[in-house]
Amino acid sequence: MLTLYLLLIQPALVLAAPPSPTFPKHREPCLLPDTYSEVSTTTLPDPWKFIDGKPVSTAADFTCRQREISRIFQQFELGDLPPAPDSLTPVWAETGTSMNITVAVGSKSVTWSVRMVPSALDNNAAPASQSGSAAIIALGGSLIPVPSSIHQIIFNNDECAFQAGQGSRGRGKFYDLHGSSHSAGSLMAWAWCVGRIIDALEQLGAAKTGINPSRLGVTGCSRNGKGAFVVGAFEKRIALTIPQESGGGGAACWRMMNQEIQRRGRPRNCCQCGAVEPGCWSDPTLEATWFARKFNWRSINSVPADHHFLAALVAPRGLYVIENNIDYVWPWSTTGCMKAGRMVYSGIGVQSSMGFSMIGGHNHCQFPASGQADLFSFMDQFLLHSGRANDVDTSQVTNSYLSSFIAGWSQAPNITHVWEF
Repeated sequence: MLTLYLLLIQPALVLAAPPSPTFPKHREPCLLPDTYSEVSTTTLPDPWKFIDGKPVSTAADFTCRQREISRIFQQFELGDLPPAPDSLTPVWAETGTSMNITVAVGSKSVTWSVRMVPSALDNNAAPASQSGSAAIIALGGSLIPVPSSIHQIIFNNDECAFQAGQGSRGRGKFYDLHGSSHSAGSLMAWAWCVGRIIDALEQLGAAKTGINPSRLGVTGCSRNGKGAFVVGAFEKRIALTIPQESGGGGAACWRMMNQEIQRRGRPRNCCQCGAVEPGCWSDPTLEATWFARKFNWRSINSVPADHHFLAALVAPRGLYVIENNIDYVWPWSTTGCMKAGRMVYSGIGVQSSMGFSMIGGHNHCQFPASGQADLFSFMDQFLLHSGRANDVDTSQVTNSYLSSFIAGWSQAPNITHVWEF
């Protein structure tokens, strides 16, 4: 059975705010299968070819291919992303330091709170302008430097969906609404909850919050970095995605991790990242609840996607991937995978909109001061609209096998569409 998707541009919800990124409309409907068959390939799936073999030749084709990739991720790895709730009621604290969100689905409702760290421009009360200023949603808190001109929204993502061992699966506000047996793993649940934070900001308006909902970033480190990457991939209202040291399940490609284990063995320092980290253990039941129940990354060769496609879903929006050369965050795999992701950005004409920075030589989730200028250049372009992002592709390791993983790719279409941000 085929599902018909009409690619429509949604109107802005906040008066006087700059428009959200717009994507080309299809001259013809985007016809996609409801479900996808398993494959058998050790190489990275081709971003420039639909499952049915049709080439990706235009900007409209690429937008349709993104929808196909989204469906594949939901079917095989991450679980389903539910639609918007039946109702949402936000309450803004007069101090400007918190926001409560009540969400209802059917007869069930939940409430959670996010902590606000106002920008220096806001002074806790009066917004800098009626259109508001930029904000970064930080999963579990921010471990990167953030300019004082940018608000921070601290999101306790564990409250939305737990992420400990398998015993915590199906627990959290998301599952209180959608049921403990819902297919979504924690990463997809967080993406849904972040969508509700954005809904709340749009509903309240910039005059109330001082925040412009079209200038939002998302970040998180380690396990929360995996979440930030998935949030940016599936929530199109995010202008800049900044996953930090996300490793396996984030910036690393599963197929490359498999080869890294075969060539180098399991990371020696896995004990430092706990029993939940992908790749550290041979028993998948010891890993966390980030993915759908049925997903087993050890069988990734049957899945028609890999994590270079997370970057493809973020494109053409801003993406700045921060990694480390510690073995348990899979530096060889993240380097190769994100180089493949940058090839997608290059193919649609926006290579510099994706940066990859692996400086290394520091503790896990400790941001290196030498990387601040490049990071801020991405914030300048995509959040503050005051400059251009640096062209960043820096790594402490070399993935000399990347060519073998992309050997079967179609030629990139070199799309020249003018993407709007």
